[in-house]
Amino acid sequence: MVAATASPTAAASGTKPKPKKQPAKKEKIFHPESRKAGQLARTQLRKSKLADAKTKRGRKNLALVDKYVFFFHAIPPEAESITLDQLHELVRDVWLTRHDPEIEQERAARRKGRPQSAREFALEQIKQQELEEYRTGIEVPDLTHPANVAVFRRWDEMEAAYIDLLRFIRISSEKPDLLVVSRPGKHASLKQKADDSVMDTSA
Repeated sequence: MVAATASPTAAASGTKPKPKKQPAKKEKIFHPESRKAGQLARTQLRKSKLADAKTKRGRKNLALVDKYVFFFHAIPPEAESITLDQLHELVRDVWLTRHDPEIEQERAARRKGRPQSAREFALEQIKQQELEEYRTGIEVPDLTHPANVAVFRRWDEMEAAYIDLLRFIRISSEKPDLLVVSRPGKHASLKQKADDSVMDTSA
């Protein structure tokens, strides 16, 4: 039996076979340190600044639009939808922590013994209110529903009335396996049966 030898070309060039690439580790889509989370934070900051500069709408309406814009940009471009676990991850690790860097900056700038700035106080109040809202049930666009995601993708990020076409659900940190349809959506593709209004994904 003759032993196999390296080809003359490979021997002459002195090249070595390229090592096989190790499969990349799967990154949690919405982990606070993930690329996606960073992109969302930067996008949210830009949108907020543009809105502050241009809008004449009330603060409450502006906050809602900012929320819709956030979830609009959270949709993974390659996915038809995300799982309920990923939606919780998005709310818990990115939406609720979006003000943390600014809060830390305010704390760092505050001299020892000085009271909170009005900005730091306002941001912490927002965070506490949203944490409580998430505990009891926060309303978000249903990104677990492929047809709803398809409708959401066509939003121009400006027309607030378009949001009424979307399906919304309530999810909570206390019951992470449960979602409740709070608004079924007015778009023709989102018509659902009545028994689809509450879903327990733990079963």
